Amino acid sequence: MRCTFCGNDIEPGTGTLYAKTDGKIIHFCSSKCEKNMLKLKRKPRTVAWTAEAQSLKRGTQ
Repeated sequence: MRCTFCGNDIEPGTGTLYAKTDGKIIHFCSSKCEKNMLKLKRKPRTVAWTAEAQSLKRGTQ
């Protein structure tokens, strides 16, 4: 399973599952990812340490 925010693998038995009211299931590997997405409302492509931002950075160079 992969973290919805950062894209890292989640080890079995760890991480957090968040169910939104619209029925969408979100998986987080750490509270850092959870807070960045839900509390701070950040997009993964704008946060430098996420896999999505790193792949965008590699594609533009």
